[in-house]
Amino acid sequence: MTIALRSFAGALALSAIFLTGTALDSGRAEAADMVVYNGGDVTSLDPHKLSGDWEDRVAGDIYEGLMTEDPKAKPVAGQAESHEISDDGLTYTFHLREDARWSDGEPVTAEDFVYAFRRLQAPKTAAQYAYLQYPIKNAEAINTGKIEDLSQLGVRAIDDKTLEITLERPTPYFLGALTHYTAYPVPKHLIETNPDDWVQIGTIVTNGPYKPVEWVPGSHVLTAKNEEWYGVDDLQIDGVRFLSMEDNSAGFKRYRAGEIDWMTDFPKDQFAFIEENLPGQAHVVPFAGLYYYVFNTSKPPFDNADVRKALSMAVNRQVIGPQVLGTGEPPAYGWVPPGMANYPEDGARVEWADMPYGERVEEAKTLLSEAGYGPDNPLNVVLRYNTNENHKRAAVAVAAMWKPLGVNVELNNAEVKVHYADLRAGDFETARAGWLADYNDPINFLDLLKSGVEMNYGRWSNETYNKLLDQASSMQDLEERGKVLKEAEQIALDDSAALPIYYYLSENIVSPKVKGFEDNVFDKHRTRYMSLEE
Repeated sequence: MTIALRSFAGALALSAIFLTGTALDSGRAEAADMVVYNGGDVTSLDPHKLSGDWEDRVAGDIYEGLMTEDPKAKPVAGQAESHEISDDGLTYTFHLREDARWSDGEPVTAEDFVYAFRRLQAPKTAAQYAYLQYPIKNAEAINTGKIEDLSQLGVRAIDDKTLEITLERPTPYFLGALTHYTAYPVPKHLIETNPDDWVQIGTIVTNGPYKPVEWVPGSHVLTAKNEEWYGVDDLQIDGVRFLSMEDNSAGFKRYRAGEIDWMTDFPKDQFAFIEENLPGQAHVVPFAGLYYYVFNTSKPPFDNADVRKALSMAVNRQVIGPQVLGTGEPPAYGWVPPGMANYPEDGARVEWADMPYGERVEEAKTLLSEAGYGPDNPLNVVLRYNTNENHKRAAVAVAAMWKPLGVNVELNNAEVKVHYADLRAGDFETARAGWLADYNDPINFLDLLKSGVEMNYGRWSNETYNKLLDQASSMQDLEERGKVLKEAEQIALDDSAALPIYYYLSENIVSPKVKGFEDNVFDKHRTRYMSLEE
């Protein structure tokens, strides 16, 4: 049965012990209405310290930016009820809601946004995703230390409820970028008085539909309605328990037992069973995301483009989605997912995409031989992935595909936080990674291979590629800009900068009791639009 605990404190306490082993205060009875299998453990409740989609699901419920998402993940008015854009596309003026307030009742002001954007770009904050807001004037120069004066950032408060943002250049996707958690405000009045502990439960204040009331690392984040949010009367769900679980088989058992209402992932080998026995509950739809392996190009032999090319050619992408995973993910022979806005429909592809697989394997063997690897000197590879049965299934398959090349593969897995921390530190040889679009523009993917970007895990660097991306950033003709970006993508593919494997399908399984869950290409599903029927 679905856990719905709005009315009975005793039932809440019993179910809390059952779910987490920890009793909750009875005063939190309104907070545990929907239970979500959320994947990895949340790193922080500070929006400037996040990096994963599992963290975004929590952050998007407890914070709200100038813009937010509608049920189809399109940008709509959030904390700003209206805005104007100058004729030259460089100046955005936002008018904040008069009733925008923090959960402690303090007003959300334009100065909170100024403070947040400056904090995001301040080098000492070390925000991993600061570059997503580089379209703002002087953002990159401040974040990289070239400008030390934070007041030079192109964000200013005209008055308490009017915010002006000036860009470096016209940016067609900027409103979409403002829905991202890097554009959320933070409470200046609280951080300045309590800079070290402001995100702790009991101290934190947020401005979204919900507020966090409990956070047990390794277990869950629990939310409740934010009574100060302007639309609180329309919320149909009292709160969410976001479970920190990475074992989707165990999660699926709990889902079938009625203990979980929504799973953000499920065991792919159960897809046929779900389709037959739980009709309509699996939501498997195209998703603007890329599943890929990254090579550490700072370490031999992965600094050799031929070695990277050989390993990429030997991966039979055609079978991974349909046969290995069973959910039919489309093969990726390019870097930018199909259907992205402001990009040619015939995006770039690896030049060997149409070569028969057997021929590809033979060429891969030749490339490795020319690089000095063979029966007498096998290539040994440590392939890392974050703990998840689906990632393991893919890794085992890829290891088998590399075996005919004479490659010995050691598989190594770690929980998601450790895995990505090691990738950022360069502590790997070859590793699984994935990227989900933050906004609808190809630059969001191409930036992953740009020099100096922290998410360029493999440290691949190409001067011509960087220059093309810089050139595109100043182009106002979107069609010509798309051609330049495609040229850059082709350079990365020709050099085997990384190994794209498949384009994502969003894979949720949702109880029939959950209403208002709408499929969309960005896999964004905010609780404010959903309800539960008993």
